[in-house]
Amino acid sequence: MANILVIEDEDNIAVALDFLLTRDGHRHDRLATGKGAVSCIRATRPDLVLLDVMLPEVSGYQVLQDMRADPDLAQVRVLLMTARGSVVEHRKGMALGADGFIAKPFELAELRAEMARLLDGR
Repeated sequence: MANILVIEDEDNIAVALDFLLTRDGHRHDRLATGKGAVSCIRATRPDLVLLDVMLPEVSGYQVLQDMRADPDLAQVRVLLMTARGSVVEHRKGMALGADGFIAKPFELAELRAEMARLLDGR
């Protein structure tokens, strides 16, 4: 069982993720904005962060950059999720230090496989 933080502003996606994570037996919390995300991650030390790129107030890219700049959070795994699944977005996310990247809408099997890959490396 992993401790997962979902940072996603779209309720329909968050509900689907909640269902999946609960069914798979993971503990999880959700934030609907990037504001305050880094301090929440610092306080809760999740095993994995499912991070949307396009968030209100503070973007997922900024959250990721701030995490990677903090030595205490450098090892926290991050799976970026974005509706803009272009090669450019993928490269940018990986260059900023994401551990994985998934384009929305994603297949649940694809998400599960990416999560398993990242959590196996804990």
